[in-house]
Amino acid sequence: MSASEGYKAPGIAGSGAIACGLAASATALGKVILLARSDASAWRAEEKASGLAGKVEGGDASNLKVTTQAGDLSHCDLMVEAIAEDHDAKVGLLQDLGAACPDADLGTTTSSLSIAKVGEEAGHPGRVFGLHPFNPVTKMELIELCVTDGAREGLAERARAWCHALGKTVVSVPDQTGFVVNRLLFPFLFDAVRLHENTGMEAADVDRCMTLGAAHPMGPLALLDMVGLDVAEQIGDSLHEATGVSHYGPPEELRRMVAAGKLGRKSGKGFFGYEKK
Repeated sequence: MSASEGYKAPGIAGSGAIACGLAASATALGKVILLARSDASAWRAEEKASGLAGKVEGGDASNLKVTTQAGDLSHCDLMVEAIAEDHDAKVGLLQDLGAACPDADLGTTTSSLSIAKVGEEAGHPGRVFGLHPFNPVTKMELIELCVTDGAREGLAERARAWCHALGKTVVSVPDQTGFVVNRLLFPFLFDAVRLHENTGMEAADVDRCMTLGAAHPMGPLALLDMVGLDVAEQIGDSLHEATGVSHYGPPEELRRMVAAGKLGRKSGKGFFGYEKK
């Protein structure tokens, strides 16, 4: 396989928004396989990814195969782990994917864990790299690419070529917690939560200040709802642990909302209310 060709047999592991968005985008390039944890999650993922494929230029839902069987992955030359931001779960899945796909490069969509450390812990240090897209994947143009010094030959070129083929702009980023976007973004988002809590301002007014006054396309509290407050909490905890700076950590109001099941759009309630589809 030429590094300039990217990948011919990609696979995605996961059933959430990022996994389905990546899989849908990849259908424009050819066949792609999506590994789900259970029959129920496989059904939901197939429905979601197939629908998204119809919104991707050149997307073709018939190129998508959804499976729950790791044995179906042996031919893959790329496997991207795209599950929730849980250290142990990601390491365990990468271990399993490396065994199921002995020749594949192994991508992880984390932005809050050390790529070098995850690769070592998974037992595949030369094969693991960071591939961090943004939600919604089918619309957002950026992928942060993190390839460590110990990566095997050609991996960086293959990964970059595949991301470009997806129509994305690729930026190489250092192996630091949060990469670039989340490292800069989440302190700002958390400050918006603190301001909302400490001043009693309406969430809509906080967001209106930033959309009208700073030309942001979306206010910080609405953005947190889209990201998922539970995901934001996990990212904040990782940033705090890595930096030792308390300001990177999630605000108490956000923790209370997560504990109450107010996770944002996916739960129907966060800083704003949403009709569940």
